[in-house]
Amino acid sequence: MFRRLDGDVLEPILSPPDSGKVRITWIGHASFFLQFAGHAVIVDPNWAKWHGPVKRQRQPGLNLHGVPEVDLVLVTHAHFDHLHKPSLKILKAREGIVVPKGSRSLVKRLGFPAIHEVEIWDSLSFDQLEVIHTPSHHWGARFIHDTHRDYGGYIVRTGGKSVFHCGDSAYFDGFKEIGKRYEIDIALMPIGAYESPSGRDVHMNPEEAVRAFVDLGAKLLIPMHYGTFPLGNEPHHEPVERLLMEADRLGISEQILIPEEGVGIEW
Repeated sequence: MFRRLDGDVLEPILSPPDSGKVRITWIGHASFFLQFAGHAVIVDPNWAKWHGPVKRQRQPGLNLHGVPEVDLVLVTHAHFDHLHKPSLKILKAREGIVVPKGSRSLVKRLGFPAIHEVEIWDSLSFDQLEVIHTPSHHWGARFIHDTHRDYGGYIVRTGGKSVFHCGDSAYFDGFKEIGKRYEIDIALMPIGAYESPSGRDVHMNPEEAVRAFVDLGAKLLIPMHYGTFPLGNEPHHEPVERLLMEADRLGISEQILIPEEGVGIEW
């Protein structure tokens, strides 16, 4: 299911899903609105029309000003397409914002009531909501010299459901370790920007994303980080096509769900 390039911007479903369910709404790129029966989280919110010289190709799936107050905002790393300050300034989060170690200074003036700076494998609990910071194979500098900033992904667990947001990552053996430590229901996996103009090995291709999904032992793969901002040299249609071909080759097509921006998926 693919949204037109000029697709509608939808209002979020405000009512929570039933107990034991999670509703996942893809906003676009790596941005997701996660709703559980008693909690809500936004990951890597980015409503930008431009990423530097690169124009957004698809509308954000949700109206930014219609997003309700959430429990937490999670940021996987400091790159501009994941930590978008104008979007963060508008969002409200009761428990504040979670960022990797070294990124506190980037969000301290954005109005959040608390900043939780985490290291790999750190776990935070808020009522019945748990957030775990997981490793990735990427890099965290926002500019040239701020290489002290960390990076990673998150597992969000509550109400018997577990969602893994990979953040940005190349394929690495760490996915096996994550899968050994935690049971994961849904994995949000990046599949684009693998034909990087820089030539750096910091993003998975679709086949590697499937391999990582298998390593994790997750039940459902939802792809991300494709189609919104053309950050790689691969053709626009290629990431999803290659993802589905690899899943079919491995006999796991029923475990792949291709979302449409703004449409909540309950699972």
